Amino acid sequence: MRGRARAGARARGGREEALPGAEVVRAAQRGDREALDRLVTAYLPLVYNIVGRALDGHPDVDDLVQETLLRAVGRLGELRDPERFRGWLVAIAMHQVRDRWRARQAVAHEPHELVDPDSDFVGVTILRLGLAGQRRETAEATRWLEDEERGLLSLWWQETAGQLSRAELAEAAGLTPAHAGVRVQRMKSRLDTARRVVRVLRARPRCPELAPVTAGWNGAPSSLWRKRLARHVRECPRCATHASGLAPAEGLLAGLALVPLPVGYAVATQLLAGAGAGAGAGVGAGAGAGAGAGAFGKLAGAFAAKPALAAATGATVIAAGIGAYTITGPPRGEEIKPPPPSMSEVAPSTEAEEAEEADEDDEDDEAPPTVVAEEPPPTPDGPVYGQTVDAADAPPPPPGTPPGPLPERPEGTPVTAVGGNWLEPVHGPEDGWLMTHRDEHVVLSGQGYFVVRWQIGGVKGPMTMPTWTGLEGRLFHVASGGGRRMDDTPPGNPDGHTWMGNPESGYTVLPEGAQQMWQNEYFYLDGTVVFTNHQRADREHPGDYSFVLWAVTHEEVVADISTPPNPEAGLLRYGIVRDTTGDDAAPVPQYLTRARPDDPASQVPQRSEVSDA
Repeated sequence: MRGRARAGARARGGREEALPGAEVVRAAQRGDREALDRLVTAYLPLVYNIVGRALDGHPDVDDLVQETLLRAVGRLGELRDPERFRGWLVAIAMHQVRDRWRARQAVAHEPHELVDPDSDFVGVTILRLGLAGQRRETAEATRWLEDEERGLLSLWWQETAGQLSRAELAEAAGLTPAHAGVRVQRMKSRLDTARRVVRVLRARPRCPELAPVTAGWNGAPSSLWRKRLARHVRECPRCATHASGLAPAEGLLAGLALVPLPVGYAVATQLLAGAGAGAGAGVGAGAGAGAGAGAFGKLAGAFAAKPALAAATGATVIAAGIGAYTITGPPRGEEIKPPPPSMSEVAPSTEAEEAEEADEDDEDDEAPPTVVAEEPPPTPDGPVYGQTVDAADAPPPPPGTPPGPLPERPEGTPVTAVGGNWLEPVHGPEDGWLMTHRDEHVVLSGQGYFVVRWQIGGVKGPMTMPTWTGLEGRLFHVASGGGRRMDDTPPGNPDGHTWMGNPESGYTVLPEGAQQMWQNEYFYLDGTVVFTNHQRADREHPGDYSFVLWAVTHEEVVADISTPPNPEAGLLRYGIVRDTTGDDAAPVPQYLTRARPDDPASQVPQRSEVSDA
């Protein structure tokens, strides 16, 4: 696609300019103020477009753009691969957007702020890019998407326009490229549905059968009304004709320029008063330790008082550690069509409406179907993912039994931590993650193998098992190794001693039906998942344990499980292979779910349902 070939370039004044590359990022990390100024100036339009479209011109857009740049500058020294700067920056922006959604959901019972008509991003997009025809309809259709869909759309829009790559989109969305592709297709389907709805509502004369359908609707786009109107469009021959002939959205958006920054986003040439000549010092090595030191700390402190400043001057200020970016709304002289009424003006749904919404499927998100006779759903040709869940092991094979072959799965992006609150990095320079306390967890993402190494502590008693939650993609339990099961007897110890405890101090006891762990447990991930430690020291659940996790290769897994027993070294047996087929028939771990419960320790069942069927 032509637009994708342009990723990394931006349009200004009818020509394309390459965005600053890795060398500029490295210079900024060393404290070069001019380089940092170039980065912020160049990438500010991209951040503004992504945040603005994701929030559709909400009053918080300016705040989130400011916060994104502040965080990026303050953490620039933490970026280990300057080539990844753009994806890293966009991921920070989307993290701010998701935090804003969560905050809004937490106060859902309170009236929402009204969207300033001059800040309506759809209107701004149409006006400033001169959109007409199907391009304009596509922009208007984005109002009918839900928050998360609009967030993904804001990334995909820039990918299609040539500003982002698919890998950068996936990183910002917190997904693997494969899963991002699935999510994008689903979002595009809903966008096309919304485009049909927009076209039918704009048709003149309007279909007379729409009147009873829209009775009680106040004109505000929403996913509920998208579904209701889409059902009518599918079933009405007249409206189906109006809704035909849609060009692919990616073709309409390919090569489309960024929405220009509002006039108020003027780049000032002077540092804020008191920033001083050391402004760049907070950007180099160690900047991630906190923005409270040096000139950047002064800037961050100055903008902590933004509400008072805004009240006094009518402007929001973005500090990027090197200069000031003042933000106001679009020029008042420009005419921007006001948006439909904000969601705060929509009457609350009745219980009947909510039940209707819950009962509806996503058939409105597909093209008008051809009527065919109903058939039972097909039987899957192969194994179904999640159908096989780990269970309590039978006695292990004799110690001298070597393992069978371990199928080799694709190894793309190595598994790494993209979030969490683990205790400290271990096993080399930030290669692994140590968790010793309850609720410490790590968010893993990538395509490859990793190991969970068990350490049983000195406090014995019933154990609350760790959990896998928020799975996006696939996770398999592929092998067990480390030379021993944790219920084996350590060399040189009398009967009754195991790595789970001994008769004198007691034993760490697994829940009924739980699988007995080995020293090293190997897993394969293609996606994202959260691993959480639930060790407790209370009277009911005193079992004490900890973990070290790190990424490994297929070769390293095979080397471990194929190591012969060596009692003098504490290696009592070969390992075992659990992934014997290399496909979806391989077992998934116990305590695995696609949900993100508030308390995974109590809300994740032992044999969690994760099937894609």
